[in-house]
Amino acid sequence: MATLVEAPNGVKPKGKHYYSMWQTIFEIDTKYVPIKPIGRGSYGVVCSSINRETNEKVAIKKINNVFENRVDALRTLRELKLLRHVRHENVIALKDVMMPTQITSFKDVYLVYELMDTDLHQIIKSPQPLSNDHCKYFIFQLLRGLRYLHSANILHRDLKPGNLLVNANCDLKICDFGLARTSRGNEQFMTEYVVTRWYRAPELLLCCDNYGTSIDVWSVGCIFAEILGRKPIFPGTECLNQLKLIINVLGSQQEADLQFIDNPESSKVYQVTSIL
Repeated sequence: MATLVEAPNGVKPKGKHYYSMWQTIFEIDTKYVPIKPIGRGSYGVVCSSINRETNEKVAIKKINNVFENRVDALRTLRELKLLRHVRHENVIALKDVMMPTQITSFKDVYLVYELMDTDLHQIIKSPQPLSNDHCKYFIFQLLRGLRYLHSANILHRDLKPGNLLVNANCDLKICDFGLARTSRGNEQFMTEYVVTRWYRAPELLLCCDNYGTSIDVWSVGCIFAEILGRKPIFPGTECLNQLKLIINVLGSQQEADLQFIDNPESSKVYQVTSIL
């Protein structure tokens, strides 16, 4: 549970109060009253909270020492920039960004999101039965949210069950935009290694840096299969093994279908993998 504590330096800034959860100190605006911690990751801790002004339940994510790691800082900035402009019922809403007391010397960032109950990964691995209607409704919402993002030229680039939040009404929302990018089409060159491996499209496994919205659609297909089978369809141990698992299920492709591979060495790798 959340425990109210004194300010670490003994001086309480105006408009802030301090809570301890999971050995982590939260410095948050007084309009928010934390309830309990609900998640932890490499970034920090997430807690549920109530906005006393609106009586709305929210989730507060504390990102620790955000400027220590350049990659983490860029991911946080990217998510902030994108979520400021997107509004859709199947995309997680960023409700608030708490202003630090010291603009020039703050280390932690506090983001406030709408509160959801769980994620699709937890549902899939649970013993709870899923009907065909459940499966269809989850995928419908995922595709609807993805269509909105792609219409805004946004590639999510890390779709997986753990990044799909769900509430008790089976409403689904896409979250975690730290790897997302804006794109004007399939001709823009971007970094290669994105998407958690099990949900990574073949063009990414083959080190193509010229890709588009199809990489997100591939991830949706993997998620759909995982919902139906209650386990990942392509649980590769490394990139070559991942490619082999895909070929075992879908079969090898004709040379004409491999024109998207812009790296000659990657083309050779595919040919060898397909006959192993």
